[in-house]
Amino acid sequence: MPHSVSLINTVAAGLGLALVLGFIAARLRLPALVGYLLAGVILGPFTPGFVADADVAAQLAEIGVMLLMFGVGLHFSLDDLLAVRKIALPGALVQMVVATLMGIGLAMAWGWGIGGALVLGLALSVASTVVLLRALESLGLLDSFTGRIAVGWLVVEDLAMVMVLVLLPPLAAILGGTPAAEGSPPVWQALGLTLLQVGGFVVLMLVVGRRVFPWVLWQVTRTGSRELFTLCVVAAAVSIAFASAALFGVSFALGAFFAGMVMRESEFSHRAAEESLPLRDAFAVLFFVSVGMLFDPSVLIERPLQVLGVVLVIVVGKSLAACALVLLFKYPLGTALTVSASLAQIGEFSFILAALGVSLGLLPEEGRSLILAGALISIASNPLWFGLIDPLQKWLHSHSRFLRGLASRDDPLAELPTSTAARFLSRQVVLVGYGRVGRRIAADLAAHDVPFVVAEQNRELVEKLRADGMAAVWGDAADPAVLIQAHVARAAVLVIATADAINVRQMMETARTLNPEIQTVIRSHNEDEAALLGREASATVFLGEQELAQSMAREVVAKAAAA
Repeated sequence: MPHSVSLINTVAAGLGLALVLGFIAARLRLPALVGYLLAGVILGPFTPGFVADADVAAQLAEIGVMLLMFGVGLHFSLDDLLAVRKIALPGALVQMVVATLMGIGLAMAWGWGIGGALVLGLALSVASTVVLLRALESLGLLDSFTGRIAVGWLVVEDLAMVMVLVLLPPLAAILGGTPAAEGSPPVWQALGLTLLQVGGFVVLMLVVGRRVFPWVLWQVTRTGSRELFTLCVVAAAVSIAFASAALFGVSFALGAFFAGMVMRESEFSHRAAEESLPLRDAFAVLFFVSVGMLFDPSVLIERPLQVLGVVLVIVVGKSLAACALVLLFKYPLGTALTVSASLAQIGEFSFILAALGVSLGLLPEEGRSLILAGALISIASNPLWFGLIDPLQKWLHSHSRFLRGLASRDDPLAELPTSTAARFLSRQVVLVGYGRVGRRIAADLAAHDVPFVVAEQNRELVEKLRADGMAAVWGDAADPAVLIQAHVARAAVLVIATADAINVRQMMETARTLNPEIQTVIRSHNEDEAALLGREASATVFLGEQELAQSMAREVVAKAAAA
């Protein structure tokens, strides 16, 4: 042909084979992403047969990362980020240090130099935001408080890795790699410039972007063109991500995340999320295919023990460190296990760092192969760790006296003060979750002088509520002890306003066991789940879209009758 068709070949082969293998994986009750990764391995240069263009696939995957992070930003406000800062910031930094030290120890045992060992350790310390988001979305945890902790944790990791990528070139000569280019700035100047750039980008997005982008979206919406609206959303995600990288040195993913976060200020943010969803899903598949294309299966035969060591650091060492840190901050075991599973993989930043390490003469070529092997195995096995959270939590509680004591440790926020409890000994409402929905319910209850107790997982929020004179208990309401402290045994109504749909049944079972007469009101986002809960649990279930449609229909009927 007179022109190159590598783009068409790559997209057609990548999506087609991913569909077939993803379908087979799903029928075998494996995660579909295992099929996507295998499709990449088959299409890659290390296996016989058709070889797709790896460079084209990598660029398409980068677009997928932008769109996916933009979509997360549309659901993740600045308030959500600030709400988890006390655990996400120190937790992420300490966990990265611990994982880096484990990676350094492993590489030094293999006889590597300090430079290669440092690059390996850093590459193993940072998880893939894309993989995490796919896992949280599939489990319905993205909007939960635990999900916000995990996302905030990875945002901090991404910011830290931006610093690492800028500082590594000037430090290469000191670490035994290729000397920095003539005229390169000293380390302190590079660090200062990076902090200034990142800070300038964040300020620009939060101060200017929060006003400009919603206004632009509104102007496009007024045209009435769906195509222009979709184009505006996609153009905003990609162009802002590109500009953030070109002007401020911020990664594409981080730039797109902040773009979505400021676009969330628009009243059309939900529509923007829906319009971009098909593109996000398609390009996310290409991301996993591109990861598989980088993998050389021969490393599993030539260096099996080294691959095992890398995987153990990623899946076991890093996860245990994160679990211990979350428990140290007095969060429940369920939250600690979910964050641990979220971090039990590595991804896009690890690939970028490995490539930079090789180019600087720090990381041996075998190091990149080991990092890719660790990434592929950890990504493919990640859904398994999420699936083990509930059974592992139950097993640990039943077999570990230490963890039972940890769960029942004295904590002033986990118990309702005696002076407060005296006012809520009978017929109160127990409100689980104080987010966007729970906050409005609480305001209406207070306006009608209905006593209520809030059960919330966000410690800082519980502290604030108590300071404001509100009855609040900290903890996961799936834990019976939390509902007991909220005096559910004497409550009139249990309201589950949290988006965490997984533990709803457990909360209801605890409430009904302690109080068979209690009425239950539940918020749901899933129509099938709502019907099931209403039928099996005799609960009053409110489905977001259904309630909106009914309210609009009533208004339309009233206006039509009055016309």
